[in-house]
Amino acid sequence: MAEEYEEYLATSAGYDSDASEADTDDELKEAFAAGLLKPGMNYEGGEKKVAKNNVAAMRQKLEGMKNKLTWIERLDLTNAPAPLAPELAYKADLHGKERTNRAKQDGKKLEEDVVHNDFKREMLFYRQAQAAVLEAIPRLQSMQVATRRPEDYFAQMAKTDQHMNKIRAKLLSKEQEQERAAKITKLRELKKYGKKVQVEVQQKRLKEKKEMMDEMKKMRKGKGGNMDFLEKNPGMSGEKSGGKVGGGRVEQRRNAKDKKFGFGGKKRDVKKNDRKSTDDVSDFRPGQKNRVGAKKGSRVKLASARPGKGKRQKMKNKKS
Repeated sequence: MAEEYEEYLATSAGYDSDASEADTDDELKEAFAAGLLKPGMNYEGGEKKVAKNNVAAMRQKLEGMKNKLTWIERLDLTNAPAPLAPELAYKADLHGKERTNRAKQDGKKLEEDVVHNDFKREMLFYRQAQAAVLEAIPRLQSMQVATRRPEDYFAQMAKTDQHMNKIRAKLLSKEQEQERAAKITKLRELKKYGKKVQVEVQQKRLKEKKEMMDEMKKMRKGKGGNMDFLEKNPGMSGEKSGGKVGGGRVEQRRNAKDKKFGFGGKKRDVKKNDRKSTDDVSDFRPGQKNRVGAKKGSRVKLASARPGKGKRQKMKNKKS
């Protein structure tokens, strides 16, 4: 199959077996479309490599790599994991239940191997390191080796200042973006609340105005009416126009109109004579006809008689 592939490339694109670098993507696509590329051709001889676990060779290599150094230079430890704390055991139990439920929902088989359990795998690393620390610290202290960092300790950072400045700028930008989003959310909520309050105030004003108009209609029709809305809305009694309630100019006008027109009640036939007014002749004074401002016991000139209609017309024509 490999020979056919080489012949195909040589005839189609002038391919030389000694210059494999001349292969292009187009040629590979054409060979795959023609069925000349098969699985396993990337191995020599067309056979798949078999992985070998040569333990003896690896141990021999390990022995060759070992240096006969003291433990203080190696700091290697071989120990079992530290005991699991109660709170970590509780978290591990919850994580196991979640994995079991997830596996049931997905319809898959639960992998019990620790390699497939992220939580247990990381927990083993943590417990292994914890046990190593518990064993190494007393051993170092017995050898008079300081295990605490001095206050004046200085170590060069692995990352450059330029890289750290980029990280700092990115964190600052992210924090500002979060603050901006939170502020926008708060303003949106305040706007919604303000609009709600504004609508409630408008509805309240419309309701008060409607009640006031209803009371005014009742007063005009002479059906009574309640004047309490003037107390609830002081602006209706003259405060908006600058008047003083109780003794100001607005109050005087109000009293004059009340005296003239009244507070409602009967308005028709108010000036019509009744029996009592017809029988009352106390104001009648004979001989005082056409007198102006006549008083008892005073001499008053008679008012000049009004000219007739024809005479008034002639006088009007003369003026024009």
